[in-house]
Amino acid sequence: MNLRQAWYNIFLVIPLILKYVVDEETGGKTIKYILKNKLELSERLVKKLKYGNKVLCNSLPVHINAPVEAGDIIEAVMDLPEDPGEIIPEKIEIDILYEDDCIIALNKQPHRVVHPTSGHPSGTIANAVMYYLFCKDEPKKIRPVNRLDRDTSGVIIFAKNQYVQEALIKQMQDHTFKKEYLGIVCGLVENRRGTINLPITRKPGSIMLRHVSPDGSPAVTHYEVLEYLENASLLKFRLETGRTHQIRVHCQALGHPILGDTLYPFHENEGCPSVSGQAGSGNIMQFIDRQALHSHKTSLIHPITKKSLEIEAPIPEDMKQVLEILRK
Repeated sequence: MNLRQAWYNIFLVIPLILKYVVDEETGGKTIKYILKNKLELSERLVKKLKYGNKVLCNSLPVHINAPVEAGDIIEAVMDLPEDPGEIIPEKIEIDILYEDDCIIALNKQPHRVVHPTSGHPSGTIANAVMYYLFCKDEPKKIRPVNRLDRDTSGVIIFAKNQYVQEALIKQMQDHTFKKEYLGIVCGLVENRRGTINLPITRKPGSIMLRHVSPDGSPAVTHYEVLEYLENASLLKFRLETGRTHQIRVHCQALGHPILGDTLYPFHENEGCPSVSGQAGSGNIMQFIDRQALHSHKTSLIHPITKKSLEIEAPIPEDMKQVLEILRK
């Protein structure tokens, strides 16, 4: 049996049990109330647990509409069978920054798509993660928490079960899941710190491109100049929202597009100005073949331990080389 055949015969098991001890305040409430309000499970996940008989009270199966008493121990057993879908494991090297039973965080390399699409059905980060977990005998459904553009590098996180994925997505909505990027932009940004608050929507007539528009969704990017370079600036970005291409669109609107960004250059139709360096050529773009944007740091609250977790990816070699040249 080959790897493809073996993969479709697997159904996933999630070894996780969530527990809650009922106090006086929640005594008299229903099991469903505990699941949704204390364990913070989604309606969809509660239904899965209900129909799978995975909800226990004092170690015994129980109906979710049953009332509870102070001292009862409520358990949600997450060994739920899941269809892994159509993502096939592929042997592709990955750079793991952090991993435990709930989360796997990678340092994504540029030029690789995160999840299979019609244009990129294979060779993605998701295919690579599937292979890695398959070889560890930990096959799980691939659940990306955040996504990066194909040519953006840095921290990307996958959840190993539905509960963790939903918890982290909720943190994004509550702004407790924080993403910090580093980017080299064209020109010298006048204000050392600032906020770009401009709505973004899909550009008419394009599937991929976005642009600033009054009809767009709210988009907020905070930036700080870390260093002035030769006709360029190194910026740190912090996102309040997560719109597609947000940093790239906002930098273009600021008049300082990301170095190497061919989708969002000056005035949409012009290339980024040539940035002279000291390496024997007048165009720095010979040293980097993508937008100089890197997901540098992600901070979150671990859904199980409830402790702060900070994951950092070092600046990639291409951006590091550009910075060294532009400092000379």
